[in-house]
Amino acid sequence: MPPFDLPEGDPFGPHNLPYGVFSVGEQADRTVGVRLGDHVLDAGAAAHALGSPYATLLARPSLNPLLAAGRTTWSDVRRALTAWVTVPSHQSAVQEFLHPLSSVTLHLPFEVADYVDFYASENHARNVGHIFRPDAADSLTPNWKHLPIGYHGRSGTVVVSGTDVVRPSGQRKAPSDTEPVFGPSVRLDIEAEVGFVVGVPSVMGSPVALGDFREHVFGLCLLNDWSARDIQAWEYVPLGPFLGKSFATSVSAWITPLDALEEARVAPPERTHELLPYLDDSASGDGPGGYDLRISVSINGHLVSEPPFSTMYWTAAQQLAHMTVNGASLRTGDLYGSGTVSGPSEHERGSLLELTWNGRDTLELPDGKRTFLEDGDVVTLSAWAPGPDGVRVGLGEVTGRVAAGEQPL
Repeated sequence: MPPFDLPEGDPFGPHNLPYGVFSVGEQADRTVGVRLGDHVLDAGAAAHALGSPYATLLARPSLNPLLAAGRTTWSDVRRALTAWVTVPSHQSAVQEFLHPLSSVTLHLPFEVADYVDFYASENHARNVGHIFRPDAADSLTPNWKHLPIGYHGRSGTVVVSGTDVVRPSGQRKAPSDTEPVFGPSVRLDIEAEVGFVVGVPSVMGSPVALGDFREHVFGLCLLNDWSARDIQAWEYVPLGPFLGKSFATSVSAWITPLDALEEARVAPPERTHELLPYLDDSASGDGPGGYDLRISVSINGHLVSEPPFSTMYWTAAQQLAHMTVNGASLRTGDLYGSGTVSGPSEHERGSLLELTWNGRDTLELPDGKRTFLEDGDVVTLSAWAPGPDGVRVGLGEVTGRVAAGEQPL
């Protein structure tokens, strides 16, 4: 089938056009690509052929220059790309720059600056509270309904989909152990998340307001924040996650621009506590701040969960506002994760910690039972969002295989 003749309802049609970075064959050169169906358009080469002023911006080995260019440029480039793949005269000019997806290598699409991970799902937070504080009067911590809780992660270990994840080693101490031991994690877990990619930086000392979210954030991607629960449990008091999180965070190869997700915008869950002004989005003039994203989690090809992103209590705009309210600056390529996405039902939980209730219950898979991940397991997150005229917007997938770790010294 010719690359422009897409099946009806293709989730990667002209209404989507997510961005990535790819290379062809053995050549080392990487360049910006845009997905159309099962093909990738060399955006820089197409722009050059059509005399676009954005040719230099798009013929780069990373999305960072485009991210930094700002919202006006993002919109202009998107309009141009849409015309190139839908107007017949442009199609004939750019067809030679379309490559089958199966023939290219996809790379980490942007240079990650800083990485922050949040804890924005009330369902997830309540489940974790019930697991670890079963006798508490409230499963949420006292601050949870007042601010988006988060921690600063490690940007250097953010990897693209398809990269193996080596089982980490570290200290752990089970309740029955008298002393900590060192070795590979035995409670390796996933966290089904959505990542938001910052384009335009901000000035240190100047917080980013709720209404400026779309001036700074370019788009989103799927994100799996791998977690070594046994290492995390021993180390996190009193300063929070460290080695139990920093060994790997996987992101999808495609960044979906926010402009492709207008039909997916929804109101977040009803607020139960009055918010301070910098987080109060009750009278936002920018429309609803939530996104209706339908996520699927599979292990070794078997569907285990379908977390709904529309249930997230804290929105991406609120997270950005809180992340900068102390004057912290944004940099091009900053990435922040939503935190584990979990819905109200058991089949909507976004981590094995919840699905197995901290290992108490087994997860039945065709190839055997699981409580946490085993070496060789392949985890895949995929997702879609509602698009125009009932068409789906595909968000691609993020996949990682667990590789055995090195034996401890």
